[in-house]
Amino acid sequence: MNKFVLKLIRSIKRYTPIVAMIRWMNFGVRRFSALTHRFQFLVEWSVDNPEYFDHNIDLYSSWHRSRESFPLERGVFSSFAMSPNSNVLDLCCGDGFNSFYFYSLRASSVTAIDFEREAIRWAKRNYTAKNLMFNVGDIRTDIPEGPFDNIVWDAAVEHFKENEIVLIMERIKTVLTPKGILSGYTIVEPPNGGKHLHQHEYEFHSKEDLARFLSPHFKNVHIFETEFPSRTNLYFYATDGVLPFSRGNNLISQSNL
Repeated sequence: MNKFVLKLIRSIKRYTPIVAMIRWMNFGVRRFSALTHRFQFLVEWSVDNPEYFDHNIDLYSSWHRSRESFPLERGVFSSFAMSPNSNVLDLCCGDGFNSFYFYSLRASSVTAIDFEREAIRWAKRNYTAKNLMFNVGDIRTDIPEGPFDNIVWDAAVEHFKENEIVLIMERIKTVLTPKGILSGYTIVEPPNGGKHLHQHEYEFHSKEDLARFLSPHFKNVHIFETEFPSRTNLYFYATDGVLPFSRGNNLISQSNL
């Protein structure tokens, strides 16, 4: 940092009223941003649920209101499975928020696809990195050849019918490297039945219900559950290699699901 700038910052820091003014100014900016993002949410979701979600609404508004952290935990969870030289495929990437903020910095390359053209246009406008590529594609027919060290299927498994999930899993397995890792997030159906969103084709009953789609294709599967007031979440790792955090152990028993 420039010595003059550093000296200026130190001088300002010693002058408490200026620091207080900056803090209050930023407090006001945060409040205003929360209001505008809340308004964006109400406008976009008032008539019908859109096909993709701007995750800046979570970052600047919804998280503050609900204190439910799972929208950001999802990106962190899958990033833990990635090594610095990994080739990553992000299925149903939506607005590209996770592809950019969580995967592109850890991986050597990230290919992110979504069937919604407007989502891809938004992603390309807002999230740019040399190793990040966004493409329009329906994952039922357009999963690229790879091979990929990591495939992320986040918050989208539930958008497909049971038979489609089976076929997509088969395709995922063919484009993963032999020890590649599939990771992702999905949702448990509401306790009173029904679905969280009408676009959801299949919401899972439990960890065991999700496991029946993963276990036929992968030797090692780990699924865990988190509960929040608005929903119960399922996170998963699946691989024929070593599971993240297993410290070299080759297996985590299916009975631990």
